[in-house]
Amino acid sequence: MKALPVLATLLILGACASPTPAIVTRAIAAEQANALPLTPFYDTPDLSGSEPGDLLRQEEGTGYDLPDGVKAQRIMYHSLDASGADVATSAVVLIPRGKAPKSGWPVIAWAHGTSGVARMCAPSLMKDVYYGDEGLFPMVKAGYAVVATDYHGLGTVGPHQYSNRAAQTNDVIYSVPAARQAVRSLGTRWVVDGHSQGGVAAWGVNQAEYARTDPGFLGAVSVAGTVQGDEFARHLAAGESTGFYLAFMAAGINSLHPDFDPASMLTPAAMERYPQASSQGCVYRAFAIYADVESPAKPGWTDIPEVRSFFAELTPPQDPLAAPMLVIAGGHDSTVPVSGVREAVADACAAGQPVTLRVYPDLDHDPTMTESTPFQLRWIADRFADKPPQPTC
Repeated sequence: MKALPVLATLLILGACASPTPAIVTRAIAAEQANALPLTPFYDTPDLSGSEPGDLLRQEEGTGYDLPDGVKAQRIMYHSLDASGADVATSAVVLIPRGKAPKSGWPVIAWAHGTSGVARMCAPSLMKDVYYGDEGLFPMVKAGYAVVATDYHGLGTVGPHQYSNRAAQTNDVIYSVPAARQAVRSLGTRWVVDGHSQGGVAAWGVNQAEYARTDPGFLGAVSVAGTVQGDEFARHLAAGESTGFYLAFMAAGINSLHPDFDPASMLTPAAMERYPQASSQGCVYRAFAIYADVESPAKPGWTDIPEVRSFFAELTPPQDPLAAPMLVIAGGHDSTVPVSGVREAVADACAAGQPVTLRVYPDLDHDPTMTESTPFQLRWIADRFADKPPQPTC
């Protein structure tokens, strides 16, 4: 049995006002049905003697529900965390059917949205690589090799620095040279594409590549990214059904600040469910168990210094972009306010950056990714064809 797509599952879970045992059981069953075994492949190898971007380990990817003819290769590679410390990160490379072009497969480095914070929540440990037909498989069907990082701490040993722009930017950037070492048919030209949590990473990659001056880097697509931290914080504080996001954030903050106590931010009711959300399951389970927690955060939680730092780091600095960037948002996004995306784009435009904004007025968070995929692929094709971008600034 193949697990339901993310959106459909969350809608089913959300149809019930409280996390009855049946709903929680359904969430756990959905995750288990889509899960692949966590094998010794994901254990941390010796990093001495290697550099960021080096391939540490590889194996054929088996057990996935992939489009016909698509092959998978799991990789482990050397990356850096938010503080610049050496870490091992896992990924899966999806290789299109057929023969690669003479210049090698064009590459999309994929940055996924929130899957959870526990080790088991790595997309490479899911049969549908978490997103499946929600943008990911259409990319590889269109003839792109997709390098899909898990982010450090998902799959690999160590805490996941959830929604940290620097950590996820590093994981995306260093996945690309490692993937080329593992799959020799990959070309040198690439773009980054990310949704939600990954939308922040995609923006970060475009800025980081300015200093790296990689001639093969062609552009970035940031879809429904939480790229305006203050606006996102206000939205979460005022919203409903946010408990699982706040639990993930508390875990992410704790990964960066070990002395931070999640109980300083979360109410007793939210803390009661915190172990399940942070270590025993992924996004489906977390959504279900927090469905009846109306006020998961304590008053004044956004004034905690570590919390303020977390949200501040979501907002991109005013650094230049290395290449054109497409930013996509949903006008009815109940997770990421479109106003925050517009504000981040306006700041980039004011700095003269090559940004194209496209808003889908009637779409929520996940449908924005799904429905915009054809446009994303046309924009990406233009980058590989060396066509000039059409910024909307």
